[in-house]
Amino acid sequence: MKKSFQRVIAPRSLSLPKGRLITICLLAAFFSLSACDDSSSASSDETGVYSTSVETSDSEESSSSSVTLSEASAESNGSSNEKDDPSSAGTSTKSSNSNTSGNDAKSSSSAGKEVSSSSEEMKSAWDYLNPGIDYGEFTDERDGQVYKTVKIGDQIWMAQNLNYDPGDVSSLGRYAWNGCYGDGALDEISKRILTEEEFAANCSRYGRLYTWEVAMNKVNCGYHYNCDIGNEGTQGVCPKGWHLPTKEEWKKLVEPIASGVEDLTTYWSYLGASVELKTADGWKEYSTSTSGTNASGFSALPAGFMYIGEFFRSKGVGTFFWSSSVYGSDKSYCLRLQHDDDSALLWGEWKKNGFSVRCVKDSE
Repeated sequence: MKKSFQRVIAPRSLSLPKGRLITICLLAAFFSLSACDDSSSASSDETGVYSTSVETSDSEESSSSSVTLSEASAESNGSSNEKDDPSSAGTSTKSSNSNTSGNDAKSSSSAGKEVSSSSEEMKSAWDYLNPGIDYGEFTDERDGQVYKTVKIGDQIWMAQNLNYDPGDVSSLGRYAWNGCYGDGALDEISKRILTEEEFAANCSRYGRLYTWEVAMNKVNCGYHYNCDIGNEGTQGVCPKGWHLPTKEEWKKLVEPIASGVEDLTTYWSYLGASVELKTADGWKEYSTSTSGTNASGFSALPAGFMYIGEFFRSKGVGTFFWSSSVYGSDKSYCLRLQHDDDSALLWGEWKKNGFSVRCVKDSE
């Protein structure tokens, strides 16, 4: 605008009277300043809007990218477990989780607050116990945590999952890992990396998850290793006076409450047993025939599991409990409960999965 004005006015000013020339110059200066103010104002407004939109866009893209990269990182860490030491990957996953999911938590804080403020999400394991049962309790001397217990038949079981953190477990083997559901890898249910607040709440309610060698607390007892201990239980990661149940001890628990048993030689399906083992709420609804009554007082919650270091799965719909009995060099027996099945299944699963631990009291 300024160049156009000079091109028209300046040549004429050479032949104009002095008074008129001064007037025109003053007018030119006024319009020039006015144009600059308008331009500056427009530029400021446009920059402000553009800057805000860019920051919002960048923030959204950053949040999305951090989740995507974290998912890829988690999958990469998980897929490399076959070749690399997952215990070191587990350490890096925690670091990755604190950096990535922490930033992601800030960008999606409203979602995090919504989850944490939910009365359902704030419940702990004790909130799901059967109010009609007189539970016992004991204190784990290692960390001071208090656990509820229940007598079923002539066995005394923990009425909640173990939540003991054994610390650095890398010396136990390549696949040794323990942690809370959602700590350091993608949660397949929510399709994102959970915040620290969320996975800590998972530990409070569901207890920790352990690969088999960590549950057993034995060196070279994990994936690809055969360390059969026979029918005797082993303390493993359980507190003193308690032990990881054998396959036979799991059978002893579920057989009396099953309406029938499908014996498939290497695994067993105990019909109707999961209904009495599962809590009355906390599970995804499927049908009244598969919903839990918790009549036994066992109070099984849908803790989900960690799939061979790659991602977390099945929270809200399923749970697996380790036994100390092996199923070959790569698998061990576990008890599986699902939201859509009234049966309790006792079968073999990969030792490098992260499952829950329920301890049973030593015989006196």
